[in-house]
Amino acid sequence: MPGLLSCPGSLTVICFLSWSLCPSGAQSWTHEVSDVQYGRLDSNVTLACGKSQINTPAVWHLNNSSALPWHQVTSNGSLVLLHVTLSAQGDYSCYDNRGLLLHAVKLRLGHPPGLLSISCRLPNHTYISCSWAESVNTSLPVQYNASFRGTDQEWQPCLMDTVHQNCYVDHPAFWQTIHTLRITATNALGSETTFARFKLDKLLKPDPPESVLVKEVEGHPKKLNISWNFPFSWQRNDAFPLVFHIRYRPHVSLYWSEVYTEESQIVIFDALAGHLHQVQLRARDEVDSESQWSDWTHLLFARPWEDYVTSEPPEDNFLDNFFFTNTETETSTAKTHSPAPQDDGNLGLVILLVLFAVVIIATVLSLICVVWVRQRRREHVTKQELTSVVKMKSMPI
Repeated sequence: MPGLLSCPGSLTVICFLSWSLCPSGAQSWTHEVSDVQYGRLDSNVTLACGKSQINTPAVWHLNNSSALPWHQVTSNGSLVLLHVTLSAQGDYSCYDNRGLLLHAVKLRLGHPPGLLSISCRLPNHTYISCSWAESVNTSLPVQYNASFRGTDQEWQPCLMDTVHQNCYVDHPAFWQTIHTLRITATNALGSETTFARFKLDKLLKPDPPESVLVKEVEGHPKKLNISWNFPFSWQRNDAFPLVFHIRYRPHVSLYWSEVYTEESQIVIFDALAGHLHQVQLRARDEVDSESQWSDWTHLLFARPWEDYVTSEPPEDNFLDNFFFTNTETETSTAKTHSPAPQDDGNLGLVILLVLFAVVIIATVLSLICVVWVRQRRREHVTKQELTSVVKMKSMPI
């Protein structure tokens, strides 16, 4: 064996065999694999076989399987995928006629970006926040670049939050007439830039008032006390006052009563006693008349104060004692929760009905008496006439 190894011819043969048996496929895989190739959905995509020669056939696999989407293989070994769909994505590899790996590539499919749908909000004078949504589902990773400027300003970055697809600008220039937001979306298949223009004074929209409370006022069945706090996002100082719009109504009503105030608390005096009420608030910048009203707060429900103690009927109430001795006891418990003004109105109505019934009964009795008297008089006259006739017949002629 030592003699064999020392022979130069033997070393040449061994080196040749070692070179021919070495894993050339692994070497090709290491140096020829492309990271990713991108293609557009619903189009034809061509994948080149890196080591194939002209007129040399190549065999393609998808994810280590010979099953391929609708395709053609050209004379130089390239694979043409026809009208690709998302199912055509994956790892492609091509081999020569000896089964050696020549090339491998990962195919990703999607669309280039389209125009974005942009919306911006200005909850106070010092902060603007913008968000966007894609009009096209690209199915590919997208990068965004946003910038912002006033009419006479240079472009400045809009601080990005790519996870939530929004950006914001601190202290925008309110004195500029028009402001422009520019967002560029880019992926492996292309890019698209969208512009949004607006006026800050018309965009200003506070957040709704917070910590709204509606309480009864003890001893007052027609009052409600409403209090609230300024929005947390609003700078509460004399330079930026807010005006508040309060609306309220009984739960059974279709019409709202409205109040405007700059304070953070009011008392309403015309609540409907004994009824549940709905209350809502919203806010707007008091100085900027072109600004927007905030959204309404959630509906709040409250009932004015009620006197739950029912007083006994007075002993000298003759009509109640005479006509409603039994019914008063039954109805007093049922009306315990009704306010006192409504009880007085019902009692007055009952008295009027009783008086009306008395008048009707008296009239009917009077008519009966008159008819009876007339009938008696007629009977008396008839008896007298008959007596006179009998006497005349009994007299001798």
